[in-house]
Amino acid sequence: MCYECGSHSRRSFTRFLAAGAGLTVLSACAPEAPKAASSSSAAPSPSPSPAAATASAGPTADAATVGQPPEAPSPTPSPSAALARQFSLDDPASPWVIVNKHRPLKPADYVPADLVRPTVAISAAGEAALLNSTTAAAAEAMFAAAAQDGVAMVLASGYRSYSTQLTTYNGYVASRGQADADTASARPGHSEHQTGWAFDTGDGGGACSFQPCFAEQPAATWAKANGHRFGFVVRYPWMLHPITGYYYEPWHLRYVGVEAATDMLNRGIGTLEEYFGLEAAPGYS
Repeated sequence: MCYECGSHSRRSFTRFLAAGAGLTVLSACAPEAPKAASSSSAAPSPSPSPAAATASAGPTADAATVGQPPEAPSPTPSPSAALARQFSLDDPASPWVIVNKHRPLKPADYVPADLVRPTVAISAAGEAALLNSTTAAAAEAMFAAAAQDGVAMVLASGYRSYSTQLTTYNGYVASRGQADADTASARPGHSEHQTGWAFDTGDGGGACSFQPCFAEQPAATWAKANGHRFGFVVRYPWMLHPITGYYYEPWHLRYVGVEAATDMLNRGIGTLEEYFGLEAAPGYS
């Protein structure tokens, strides 16, 4: 969820996603309130939702012949059930809390009790330079490991309070209307940034900040390949917006712990919704 995306990055998303049917660009970004402007753009056709992909194929030929209904599929536990340790999906203080367009924070104005400023390169100011203590420690270890590999990473946007998100979102509504605002900014109480478990990265050279081309920058490619070693996943992966509700954000990292992040990578599971067996959240319910 980017913090200071501008109109330039939105035009970049339009070009980046212009290969398919005309969908309005969804973004988890929450920049400053924009001036009036259209954000409509083209995007690739969405991939099938997890429910559609796993739906029963229907009755067999034999069942159809005798008029019997197909046998109901047996319940399948979420992939995360294989882990030895379990955490709450609802408690905002939990590293596994799931915040999306169907799952607001409870309480909506939650504030982490342990916000700290990590000892890393930071381009953000004020509250945006903070993370919860667990995420901060993991970020420090990750940034140090990246530096050893010659990759400079920058903390571009961390914690964001309910009041900050409220101001940002209301600015979008006033400028564009609520329907369009919902494609550009998380509603107050629906942002991962408010938990302190997520942050946006930048490249040490400052290239492509909050733009699609960031995916090709050293900081992004290194984090995608190595983030799991420190407990991080790319929260909004490429082409999984029908599940997450947001288009690809290679800069947005989410802490879930080394065990879960590594398990997701090994299983080839891209979203937290799929991993924890939750419904897709492409829009607000």
